[in-house]
Amino acid sequence: MAHGATVEWDRGGAPFTDNRYSRAHRWTFDGGTVIAASSSPAVVPLPMSDAGAVDPEEAFVASIAACHMLWFLDLARQAGRVVDSYRDAARGTMARRGDGMLWLAHVDLHPAVTWAGPAPGATALRDLHDTAHRHCFIANSVRTEIRLHARNG
Repeated sequence: MAHGATVEWDRGGAPFTDNRYSRAHRWTFDGGTVIAASSSPAVVPLPMSDAGAVDPEEAFVASIAACHMLWFLDLARQAGRVVDSYRDAARGTMARRGDGMLWLAHVDLHPAVTWAGPAPGATALRDLHDTAHRHCFIANSVRTEIRLHARNG
């Protein structure tokens, strides 16, 4: 099973060697969705980056959070539970490795789940999240530490 995305950037005739070129670009996914993308303004200052676009670091955090959520929802369904809503204000933290290079060292997931009917107890909730984490394709693909701070409601 393969998954694809097309990443496109065009200089548009602007100067390049002065390092003031735009980092704005676009991502096109298999289903046709196009996303405005850019480097993070925290990495490349404005106006060479686009603060309104998705940056790779945000996309990385979102992919981890979304994968976890999708597994969690399916596992809750399999357990006979009904989820009304799920919201995760996930955050990634950059750090320097021993060689001085930056990396996304931690992703903190903060899922808040609202249930139709009684919420599972703390142990059952933790078990659902632990199982979702073990099944998540993205979590299984990265060295980043993924920390979970789950709660009901």
